[in-house]
Amino acid sequence: MKASHAMRQNPPLDRYLAARASLVERELKLLLRARGKAPISFLAPVPKSVARAMSYSLLAGGKRLRPVLAMAAAECCGLPGRRVLKTACALEMIHTYSLIHDDLPAMDDDDLRRGKPTSHKMFGEALAILAGDGLLTWAFEVAALNARELGLGGAACADLIGVIASGAGARGMVGGQAADIDAEGWKDSELRNGRRGRAHRLLDYIHTHKTAALITASLEAGAVLAGASGARRRALREYGRCVGLAFQIADDILDRVGDKRKLGKRGSDADNGKLTYPRLYGIDASRALARDLTGRAHAALSIFKDDPAAGALRGLAEFVVTRDK
Repeated sequence: MKASHAMRQNPPLDRYLAARASLVERELKLLLRARGKAPISFLAPVPKSVARAMSYSLLAGGKRLRPVLAMAAAECCGLPGRRVLKTACALEMIHTYSLIHDDLPAMDDDDLRRGKPTSHKMFGEALAILAGDGLLTWAFEVAALNARELGLGGAACADLIGVIASGAGARGMVGGQAADIDAEGWKDSELRNGRRGRAHRLLDYIHTHKTAALITASLEAGAVLAGASGARRRALREYGRCVGLAFQIADDILDRVGDKRKLGKRGSDADNGKLTYPRLYGIDASRALARDLTGRAHAALSIFKDDPAAGALRGLAEFVVTRDK
């Protein structure tokens, strides 16, 4: 089933996503304007060159999945999603930084992202790197501001920053990206022989960390800001792990069989010798695994019962594996 069809079958989810994505877009623009005119900290105004590069990629569109997940998690735990908008935007800044760096010649060497020239094609490699660095570090400033606005104590603020840093750093997304690089260049003959078991373990590590770690951090960040119980945080972590894995499997499938015009990119993981689930398991088995993960994500949300925000999370779990871009 394609994402557009799934969304027509579930108009409440369609409205939920659109409403929160619109809030995120508005808040990102407000933050960027504040950054250029009256920074939220005591830092000097940002040079126009790097500000343009940061804005270009941050406002280039996308699903805004991580911000929406942070807002939904907060709502599940009793805090209105609008109250965590800054942290939601911070998570999108981190995601955008990772895309900028992932597109660089030293990484995937992509020249299109969401149908537009990548950052280094527009501004050069040096400014692209700095734009990514700027977004990553600014994210923590914005998240900390959100925690202060909500009146969180020092321990809760430290918890929030720790959750986000762990999901984004070497024990999370960065580690997954490094493992993804390590896995490049394996020949199919090697995967059929003695290295297949190692390939499976490495692939699981890549998927768990490269994508699932920041998705999980987004959910847990929303829960931390809402003062959620340990049980609810654990449930959201398990949901995030399953949805993150399913999301990356769906990405791998789309990279193999999706419409490149809809995806807004050229090239493929196969061209780069990437280790992917379709390469190891085939398309049908990969789809079955993504569906199984979706079911496990649903089960993890049982603690929230019939909460409307939990219903949105269930719908989002379906959406990530049925989308077509």
